[in-house]
Amino acid sequence: MGIYDFTIEQTDGSTKAMTDYQDTVLLIVNTATGCGFTPQYEGLQKLYEAYQEKGFEVLDFPCNQFGNQAPGSNEDVATFCQLNYQTTFQTFGKIDVNGENENPLYTYLKTAQGGLLNKDIKWNFTKFLIDRQGKVVKRYAPQTKPEEIAEDIEALLS
Repeated sequence: MGIYDFTIEQTDGSTKAMTDYQDTVLLIVNTATGCGFTPQYEGLQKLYEAYQEKGFEVLDFPCNQFGNQAPGSNEDVATFCQLNYQTTFQTFGKIDVNGENENPLYTYLKTAQGGLLNKDIKWNFTKFLIDRQGKVVKRYAPQTKPEEIAEDIEALLS
């Protein structure tokens, strides 16, 4: 099983196949609108603007599992991001990243490299970098600012 075997729910409830992202470098992030890390949306948007034309996408998965920090509907979350951080990258439907209702994509991401990656997501804004072949290259802690990931993205795009 690989990353392209999954389908993901969009904010309107429809599904999107991960195969739509083949040959693209991805940064997959679990986010929240009321978190201390929420200002990272600005940095994520800057990465998206800098690299999108070279084959890069940010996939935003709101998650309300950590301190109820992503309240409201899927549309509320997407609108918040667009209005407050001028995001233009894809925001998907809310998911769980741990536990009984964990999204299968996140199960895959956490186990793709084995070892430490098999641990639960600790907080919002955990980031996964995926190469053009769909391989999970690196996991970043919530404290890692998006701009600190630029060099790794550039390496995968070249």
